[in-house]
Amino acid sequence: MADVIVVGGGLAGVEAAWQAARAGARVRLHEMRPVQQTPAHRTDKLAEIVCSNSLKSDEPGTASYLLKEELRRGGSLVMAAAAATRVPAGAALAVDRQQFAEHITQRIEDNPQIEVVREEITTIPRDVITIIATGPLTSDALTWEIMKLTGDDQMYFYDAIAPIVAADSVDQAIAFRAARYGKGGDDYLNCPFDKEQYARFYEALIEANSVPLQRFEETRWFEACLPIEELARRGVDTLRYGPMKPVGLVDPRHGREPYAAVQLRQENLMADAYSMVGFQNHLRYGEQARVLRLIPGLEQAEFLQFGQIHRNTYINSPRVLAATMQMRSASNLFFAGQITGVEGYVESVAMGWLAGNNAARHLLGQELLLAPPRSAIGALARYVSGAETKNYQPVNITFALLEPLSAELTRGVRRKRDRHLLQVKLALEEWDRWLQTEWKEREPVLTAVT
Repeated sequence: MADVIVVGGGLAGVEAAWQAARAGARVRLHEMRPVQQTPAHRTDKLAEIVCSNSLKSDEPGTASYLLKEELRRGGSLVMAAAAATRVPAGAALAVDRQQFAEHITQRIEDNPQIEVVREEITTIPRDVITIIATGPLTSDALTWEIMKLTGDDQMYFYDAIAPIVAADSVDQAIAFRAARYGKGGDDYLNCPFDKEQYARFYEALIEANSVPLQRFEETRWFEACLPIEELARRGVDTLRYGPMKPVGLVDPRHGREPYAAVQLRQENLMADAYSMVGFQNHLRYGEQARVLRLIPGLEQAEFLQFGQIHRNTYINSPRVLAATMQMRSASNLFFAGQITGVEGYVESVAMGWLAGNNAARHLLGQELLLAPPRSAIGALARYVSGAETKNYQPVNITFALLEPLSAELTRGVRRKRDRHLLQVKLALEEWDRWLQTEWKEREPVLTAVT
């Protein structure tokens, strides 16, 4: 008999299951794949990454780094897997998605405290502590159950996936190796445009045919992950100031900054595939091949994966969740991951980390964790539980979400970067003190599983 049930084997679900088991709970993890597939997944592996293989910046002094570092110091399974399967990506943390998923699947399956069950859950258990971590691709049947539970219409946005090209099909007489401003050395391949090449590409892009979305449904995009054709329609130079910005790059053929550039990031440890950074789209496959081969260096590109689109579902969390990820109206139920309204891999992991720990504490009759006020995890939990409900939108971690520093603490610190470095330093000091206190209390119920 399981003490805690986790529904969903994505990034949030595996982290929640791991943390609950680490605290001594017997966990049953339900994953519907391969019995029931989703529109975006390709394998039956746990924690399969379906969009970009980048977990964003890992540069000290950034909000993204702070969130990762909190998880690392908190014993995150996902962060350990990312470190073990890391691929070159400049200042970003990127992973070999296949090895990443295999690593996590093996760790979960080898954990004696966790039982993995491959079946679709269509009703929400009420008689056992349950964490719903089904992510943005929740099945229709379970989505309906969640809607009834939360008493709210489902909320959604459309997300798109970037293409992947074979490394040996990139013309490296044109594409050159570099990272913007030298951060990360030569971790990226860069496809440079002159003004005329960019104009031809832009015109072809805005005239290309897209895959139609669901009928009778308003189109809602997540602003931080807009398809390139949607960005292009906002103005001819929008791409040049977005995913195609050439700043910090020098074309070795002439020693100047290109007019625009497309960056390719290594997709796996074999370095035989590259993903197109920021090039998520929902064009028809034939149109993608035609338009993307107008990019200098990709004239003969072999596409291992075309861009595609999928619908992401989330709940109006501030109406129903506490900052502990526990439902206010049902103490046995917790939510975690993107379904709560956070956006991003690491943000989802963070909510899984919090929900897993709190599910175990609820089982043991302990006070639930409230993440420290200065912390990135605390900031996300505050947003999920306390944001304005009328126009609730998904968020990534940013300094705007973090608790601001007082004027006294920032006196004499003029540069924004220095203020951010100070904010990260103070947040991590508070995080470490909090972990020491909370984990000392929990130590007697920790298992030997590592």
